[in-house]
Amino acid sequence: MTDKAEIERLVKEATEGSAIFLVGIRVSTSNRITVLADSKTGITIDECAAIHRHIEKNLDREREDYELQVSSPGLDMPFVVVEQYHKNEGRKVEVVSTEGERFTGLLKNVTPGGFELETEVKVKGKARELKELSFNFDQVKSTRVVFTLK
Repeated sequence: MTDKAEIERLVKEATEGSAIFLVGIRVSTSNRITVLADSKTGITIDECAAIHRHIEKNLDREREDYELQVSSPGLDMPFVVVEQYHKNEGRKVEVVSTEGERFTGLLKNVTPGGFELETEVKVKGKARELKELSFNFDQVKSTRVVFTLK
């Protein structure tokens, strides 16, 4: 099975000097390698192809066969790294806390330790008001963008 640390090193080499960041690497028992990468402005097919070529050029198929896929994370995929929070600052997100509570609101003020969520909360019966909730990353089970049709 291919070493994840080696794949990570190759991705960092391929993306050095660019705004692309690594979201995740998966290596299955059948040696299917999946690399997820992104940037604040989104990653292009050409950028994915360049990362793919760099990895392929530096791995030896004769020594170990593998299947390689490089792509951006799916739109419905939960955030994995802090860079995804920065990328989506100002967007509507759903946060699930480690206690299982769900909150939906505007992602704001992302820091290395956490973020704020501007959300509507019910107060005194039916009235609603905007409130900013603060989250540390260790209080969050998942966060993902909420898409609405206009």
